[in-house]
Amino acid sequence: MAADKSNIISPAGFATLRAEYDALLGDERPKLVEVISWAAGNGDRSENGDYIYGRKRLREIDRRLAFLARRMKAARVVDPAVQPDRSRIWFGATVELADDDDARRTVTLVGDDEADAGAGRIGWNSPLARALRGAAVGDLRTVQLPAGPKEWEIIAIAYP
Repeated sequence: MAADKSNIISPAGFATLRAEYDALLGDERPKLVEVISWAAGNGDRSENGDYIYGRKRLREIDRRLAFLARRMKAARVVDPAVQPDRSRIWFGATVELADDDDARRTVTLVGDDEADAGAGRIGWNSPLARALRGAAVGDLRTVQLPAGPKEWEIIAIAYP
């Protein structure tokens, strides 16, 4: 699976994007439009905080809705549970790595919109994920980091 313009994402990640989109469009935006309409009817808009900040927040919501719509339109939902080749690292794999000092690290390859490095979820197009793609247990992979190259050995591969 080469990097392309599509947004590779898990079913759970897509559901999260859809839930945020629906909440903004169906709940938060209509309430904000109501507040802005009420504030506009109160007279002088130049000194009306509800109107000014409401309009600002409305622009933020509209930008986020447009972003989410683009990401969902480009999404290619891939279910890691049905990965045919479980002996190699592909989308959705949870991988245990060891470096030269035998320091262990566990990462899961997820869609870029689902990435959370603190939780061990790295984006599909991150440098480490690109280096790990297609690797099997026992393979060595070198990743170019800002501090210089670092070599990782694949210890274990698991899929949900």
